Amino acid sequence: MEDEQPAPEHGEIVVAEEESKVDAAWSYQWPAFRFDRPPRRLYHFREQFLEGANPCGNFFKGVKWSPDGSCFLTCSDDNTLRLFYLPEDAFTTDLAECTAAEIDGQDSYYSTLVVSEAETVYDFCWFPFMSASDPTSCVFATTTRDHPIHLWDANSGQLRCTYRAYDAMDEITAALSISFNTSGSKLFAGYNKYLRVFDVHRPGRDFQQLSLLKGNDCPSGIVSTVAFSPTHNGMLAIGSYSQTTAIYSEDNLEPLYVLHGQQGGVTQVLFSKDGNYLYTGGRKDPYILCWDIRNTVQIVYQLYRSSEHTNQRVSFDIEPCGQHLGTGGEDGLVHIYDLQSGEWASSFQAASDTVNGFSFHPYLPLAASSSGNRRFDFLDNSEEKLQLGGDENCASVWSFSCSSEIGHDVAAAEGTDPGNQLQDIGRTGGKN
Repeated sequence: MEDEQPAPEHGEIVVAEEESKVDAAWSYQWPAFRFDRPPRRLYHFREQFLEGANPCGNFFKGVKWSPDGSCFLTCSDDNTLRLFYLPEDAFTTDLAECTAAEIDGQDSYYSTLVVSEAETVYDFCWFPFMSASDPTSCVFATTTRDHPIHLWDANSGQLRCTYRAYDAMDEITAALSISFNTSGSKLFAGYNKYLRVFDVHRPGRDFQQLSLLKGNDCPSGIVSTVAFSPTHNGMLAIGSYSQTTAIYSEDNLEPLYVLHGQQGGVTQVLFSKDGNYLYTGGRKDPYILCWDIRNTVQIVYQLYRSSEHTNQRVSFDIEPCGQHLGTGGEDGLVHIYDLQSGEWASSFQAASDTVNGFSFHPYLPLAASSSGNRRFDFLDNSEEKLQLGGDENCASVWSFSCSSEIGHDVAAAEGTDPGNQLQDIGRTGGKN
């Protein structure tokens, strides 16, 4: 005869009710964007980038929000990365009541941190568990021409450590793209015909190497972009300048699918929030392609953007609810698409030149854009110099109208402890 389970006592019921209240308090109201209304330019940045001998020659090359949403990072052609923290007003006040920023006035505020690289910056990325409340996790990685991968402290601007790869002549070779995996334990770097994997906790020259020349159908050439599925299913996608995209298993680095269809070299790959779809964009290619990774026989749909005449990387991003995608273009517009149907939803004028970077905030109804392109001043011997408008070569933070809907429990752990991820980094690795 089985033992009967004792009935819970009154105290246990009270404890259970309190725990359920705590769980409910951690439930976050994700912003549901209202794209039928134009966004407001909340902050604007331009003047601090117009420095040096040729101020009009500098331009933005990208912008990315930190994973915790406290700040965003910009990259510009002067080989400099600048860190901008959001003011406290952005978290505590009603953004709909804030005054719109003027494009011809002074910058809304100045960057908190400036990191200068010695050569052209190829790519940069945040540590996935970055949190401003944990200084050990506040790092980002960069890769530059003729240099190893650098890991920078986002608080002090100091170089934490380097990750170095060498070629057959035992010379340092630079990565063309970098990305942390979802657990933050590995750093994946794309090279010409190779993908190299570094252990984040072991800086230096130790790495695992994957050759992309295993088969005739595998991608070849420069690995220009790397992205991981957000659902922790162990899948990663890489894009190459050979106009192909490949999906690999992170465990054994074996190719699962190879996707063909991009007209230009692939410059960005991005998984949907549920991990079932993959979006790819290419250089001088006016279409973002949507792939169903459960059935890769054909393209699901195409999203148009004006990028067929520029060699720049034009980035795109998906908003927190995973229902819409935003992308820039040469026309200065940011186009918003409904990912359920693949139809155009709305657009707004973000700049007068190429919008090469667009990134949604992780949990607020905000987005950041960067614009600019290379200009040549042929009037060196003339008194008249090249003059740019207030909405050229600039970065802006946009505030969207929104309603709220219940999202996922933000207290759910992802299997790792962010606070302990990078405690030993910088103590064992040397600087370049």
